[in-house]
Amino acid sequence: MQIHTTLESLRAARARVGRVALVPTMGSLHDGHIALMRQARAHGDAIIASIFINRLQFGPNEDFDNYPRSFEADCAKLEAAGVAHLFAPGETAMYPRPQRYHVDPPPEQVSILEGAYRPGHFRGVATVVLKLFNIVRPDAALFGKKDYQQLMVLRNMVRELALPIEIVAHETVRAGDGLALSSRNAYLSAAERAEAPRLHRVLNRVRDAVRAGDRDFARLEREAADELDRHGWKTDYVAVRRQADLQAPADENEPLVALGASRLGRPRLIDNVEF
Repeated sequence: MQIHTTLESLRAARARVGRVALVPTMGSLHDGHIALMRQARAHGDAIIASIFINRLQFGPNEDFDNYPRSFEADCAKLEAAGVAHLFAPGETAMYPRPQRYHVDPPPEQVSILEGAYRPGHFRGVATVVLKLFNIVRPDAALFGKKDYQQLMVLRNMVRELALPIEIVAHETVRAGDGLALSSRNAYLSAAERAEAPRLHRVLNRVRDAVRAGDRDFARLEREAADELDRHGWKTDYVAVRRQADLQAPADENEPLVALGASRLGRPRLIDNVEF
């Protein structure tokens, strides 16, 4: 695996290969990331992974400085997964001067759910991903479904800006007890780790209730949040939304998703269930 820390090196390597599948990450890789790398094999002649902790998407009270970093271990995992090239730029390579041009997704897509609790987050995500797309020029880019709103924003950005890139979604990778894999799971204590799968369970119950004909979304959301909070969580939201744009459901036949975000001890966990 070749490691590139400059745009020039990465672009020179990119010019020597055919179809490329890009998997953007912020490092601290777990089995969910590696599943993306494996899926990427079907979408390119070469896999390019990136590791870049993007300051633009962190709010003033978020954990940029303490975000887990494990570069050497990450490189070993990527090489074992068959990644041909790793783009691992420093901040000065990605942002040689202050970033004054940004991608601003539509407010109705980013002022809700995660965006309501992390103002500016999706602006930072969309900006850095578009920059990575311009540097790497991938034919396909792979993202996990755990960050569901992020996936929606990036799909819409690619479509509306007419970017020649296929966005490929990978199902959320889970531990045996249902907990969605996340770099932030490392912050959970042993007791919190045992409690953490409850988020997935309550979302499944919301899904099952809707499938059974219960359309009182507000009550279902409230009951799910109350259950989490009774067990020591601090819940930001549980919501039932349309898959297409994460707006409130309007049609009984449209595909839906139940989403939740709640803090358990130090980490804030997110999850979702499509139906």
